[in-house]
Amino acid sequence: MNTFEVTILGSGSALPTLKKRPTAQLVHYSNKYFLVDCGEGTQVQLRKAKVSFLKIGHILISHLHGDHYFGLIGLISSMHLLGRVADLHVYAPLELQEIIQVQLRASFTQLRYKLIFHELASKESEIIFEDKNLEIHTIPLKHKILTNGFLIKEKPRPRKAKSDKLKFYEVPHYKIDGIKMGDDFVTSEGELIPNNKLTFPAEESRSYAFCSDTAYREKIVPLIEGVDVLYHETTFLEKESALAKKTYHSTAKQAGSIARQAQVGKLLIGHFSARYTDENYNHFIEEVRTEFQNVEISEEQKTYDI
Repeated sequence: MNTFEVTILGSGSALPTLKKRPTAQLVHYSNKYFLVDCGEGTQVQLRKAKVSFLKIGHILISHLHGDHYFGLIGLISSMHLLGRVADLHVYAPLELQEIIQVQLRASFTQLRYKLIFHELASKESEIIFEDKNLEIHTIPLKHKILTNGFLIKEKPRPRKAKSDKLKFYEVPHYKIDGIKMGDDFVTSEGELIPNNKLTFPAEESRSYAFCSDTAYREKIVPLIEGVDVLYHETTFLEKESALAKKTYHSTAKQAGSIARQAQVGKLLIGHFSARYTDENYNHFIEEVRTEFQNVEISEEQKTYDI
């Protein structure tokens, strides 16, 4: 089974603290690395996680509030200094391309590698990345400016062939891929062999959803329904619900409600306001659990299996 995991690099909100850095996560699937947001200090956090900058091929930026992208120009520059030659893909609102180009131009930096920008502008969910195993979809969120979450999910896995049955029914080699994808088989005598006689069931596909920053938004529920792990921001506790509404953020209880409605496997919470300290985090868990039980505080430098 391919590796599928997320490492939390930053779980704080706009103001960094001594214990919480701005948002950044690293999703590792098979041999691919996707950076989700790149707040200030992300390079240091990657160093602590012992991840080579050069392994990152794709960077997903949810929106252009500084705590979600202020670390990007530093990371791009470090990749250049380390001799990167492979293309780097950045998915973000269009204005980020201009911001990065100004910074590079002002420092007279000509990158050794190609920086490829993919504009995120749609208010509807869209596929922004796809290969033979994986898809990444945007999740339109509700915030002060254009903001997207991201759904990273495996494509349906092929069924496992029963080698003895393939041999018994003399299945040609060129038919095997189709059979693994669910095809039945017809023998040379015209006998129909149903797929379930030739294969074992496929393993369930896995999925991860990242939703930050956002006010409470039930419209995302169909997009994240049944995901194995959901990261949802919980900037405030319920007693600050008026402030959450004003700033287009969510409370712990609201994140729990979204997780319950979407019937997710596990909820990770983060993007905590700097007003809270360690002793407050149990209150976040308590409030989430009025709606949804399987919840964890996202811990920086901890890796979670999907």
